[in-house]
Amino acid sequence: MKKISALVIFSLVFMPLISSCKENNEKNKETIEVEEETVDATADDTADWIVLFDGTSSDGWRGYKKDHFPEAWKIEDGAIRCLGSGRGEAGHKDGGDIIYDKKFKNFTLSLEWKISEGGNSGIFYLGQEDLDYIWKTAPEMQVLDNDKHPDAKLGVDGNRQAGSLYDLIPAKPQNAKPVGEWNQVEITVYNGTVVHKQNGVNVVEYHLWTPEWNSLVAGSKFPALNENWADVANEGYIGLQDHGDDVWFRNIKIKEL
Repeated sequence: MKKISALVIFSLVFMPLISSCKENNEKNKETIEVEEETVDATADDTADWIVLFDGTSSDGWRGYKKDHFPEAWKIEDGAIRCLGSGRGEAGHKDGGDIIYDKKFKNFTLSLEWKISEGGNSGIFYLGQEDLDYIWKTAPEMQVLDNDKHPDAKLGVDGNRQAGSLYDLIPAKPQNAKPVGEWNQVEITVYNGTVVHKQNGVNVVEYHLWTPEWNSLVAGSKFPALNENWADVANEGYIGLQDHGDDVWFRNIKIKEL
């Protein structure tokens, strides 16, 4: 009877404690493993991005068809700013569009922009440097004050408003923020599939080099300016437009896919 009583006492008192300790150890082990996996995933994601503008230097950027950074562009408060001339594209003596001095093929480009009152600008991709203007070779994500700039009411179905594939496909929904506020955008290009994302929402999607693409371009203003415009290159420059208005860009980075 004494042996049975001791065994009973041991089972009642110590076994629950041993089981509890074992469960806690397993939970702690699982928590540590999850935390390690989360940290590793975050580190990998950060490492994938290439910073194109660090907020302090124009390194890597130059004027289109130029060997220097134009005077019309300044580094200011962590942003690249184009100084408005009030004369449109005929503005500054040393102005014009700027490009990042490396070609990209498949990528996600991420940045923020804000525009001045009545302002107009754009973000180019897959651009070439063999004609007088980058927009004669490159698709453009429109940057615009939708309320005051006349372009917002031109084109077809709003295809010249902010976030749109300029003069070709309207951004829907139209979710650009008001003048003076930052808009976060992404442009993804992958083997001809292109997506514009504006303030967290996909607003444009299209496919280069398809019959639908060729038909779309044929109905626009571009063939009259460059008869080969539809044949967009599969690798090219990222560009920012000087349209003669104040515009700011920051947090510019790219992930090659």
